[in-house]
Amino acid sequence: MADPRFFRRAKPISLADLAEIANATIAGNVAPDQTYVDVKPLSDSGPKDVSFLDNKRYVGSFNVSKAGACVVEAAYVEQAPSGMALLVTDSPYLGYALIAAAFYPTRADDNTNVSANAHIESTASIGDGAMIQAGAVIQAHAEIGAGAHIGVGAVVGPGVVIGTGSRIGPNTCLSHCLIGDRVIIHGGVNIGQDGFGFAQSSLGHLKVPQLGRVIIEDDVEIGANTAIDRGAGPDTVVGAGTKIDNLVQIAHNVRIGKGCIIVSQVGISGSTEIGDFVMIGGQAGLTGHLQIGSGSKIAAQSGVMRDVDPGTTVGGSPAKPMREWLREVAIIERLGKKKGR
Repeated sequence: MADPRFFRRAKPISLADLAEIANATIAGNVAPDQTYVDVKPLSDSGPKDVSFLDNKRYVGSFNVSKAGACVVEAAYVEQAPSGMALLVTDSPYLGYALIAAAFYPTRADDNTNVSANAHIESTASIGDGAMIQAGAVIQAHAEIGAGAHIGVGAVVGPGVVIGTGSRIGPNTCLSHCLIGDRVIIHGGVNIGQDGFGFAQSSLGHLKVPQLGRVIIEDDVEIGANTAIDRGAGPDTVVGAGTKIDNLVQIAHNVRIGKGCIIVSQVGISGSTEIGDFVMIGGQAGLTGHLQIGSGSKIAAQSGVMRDVDPGTTVGGSPAKPMREWLREVAIIERLGKKKGR
């Protein structure tokens, strides 16, 4: 249940409207004007709640659920409890996400709201409807777009640009970066700090000036405590629609394409280029100067040391094509069992 102290629920929504929101068709003997008030898990739902089923592990819970409505695939329609309204779609999780967003919309503030305890340089630009919370620091010539939200204690460095409707979480630090529209940056993120670049000499490790920027394109989401270094010369770029989990490290000059998914604790070394719609599992590590092809997938905890062709799936350390890696794992397991006998 969404705690009302933290989430504001919209008014009840009719079954017909839910179907339109989720791009679903209605099944079951329930009137289209029947209304529902909330979204909940299958096990906790009541007659006025909407739930969803997108994993066969939970079919048992679905069979006995008291949810008034459920977003499901067509294959499960016949297994629904009597009286449950069904919203049938090929993508139940997407349908549920759309419905949940309708019940709990992000509320925009039409009035600019700047805390008296924020520090804003006189040369900074603040757009209409922006909210800047206590302790935030907006430095010289920074630009905050209309409807943007700057959280408690965030630091927006000189010249940084934040686009329309973007949300910057508490205690973030942004420097040398341009942030697009509708970007979500969670708490503790650091963007634009020096890349890790040193030239070796007889005098020791000489720091190489990092003269690039970080470009975050529209509709990107960046999880808590992630760090994205600015480029050494070329920019570090994160493409539109990419979603980055918590605790990810992205080094200088990295270029990430559109619509990628990067899971927690991934590390990407400098100058690696990642294509569009790439998926990288948790704790994977990528060495520098690689080419990761569009549509490829990298399994969790993989160590990627060579280029990855477009559309391929790799795993293991060093990473190799998934079938090859799984075959090697199976051989090792069999050898282990033989030794045990």
